[in-house]
This record gives sequence, structure tokens and C-alpha cells, in this order.
Amino acid sequence: MGRRNKILVPEAREGLDQLKAKVTNSQSPENAKYEVADEQGIPLNDGYNGNIRAKDAGKIGGNIGGNMVREMIKMAQQEMNKKQ
Repeated sequence: MGRRNKILVPEAREGLDQLKAKVTNSQSPENAKYEVADEQGIPLNDGYNGNIRAKDAGKIGGNIGGNMVREMIKMAQQEMNKKQ
């Protein structure tokens, strides 16, 4: 089920995966959602997870995505400050 979302620049996949691992303090991007779920106290299994509530699924994905966006904004601001 993973990787159903298409990114605009397929070559950016590796960079996005590295960013996901960085913001979740995870060893690998594949394990990031499980570690976030564990921190939130949400039982997430490998494979099918149709038994969890949408609210809980949102807590997992929202946490990861929100942190990734914050980090990208921070990186862009640092890059802009370097150019000035």
C-alpha cells in the first residue's frame, strides 16, 4: 500500500526519504511511521491497518508531514539567509 502518492520530481524520492528519517529520528524512512505510532501510543502493525481510527491515522501521518514541512521551510530560510 505504501508509496501511492506520486511526487512531482521522482528523483527527489531519496531526499524526501532522508528528510523523513531525519525529522522522525528514525534509522530508516520505512520505520518512521511505526516509531511515530509507538510514540503516540497507537497500535500500528506491518501490513493491513484498517482497524485503526482515521483520527489515529491522521496523528501519524500529520505528525510526519507537518515536521517535514517545518524542516523544509527552515532549510529554505537558512538558504535565503546565506544568499543575502
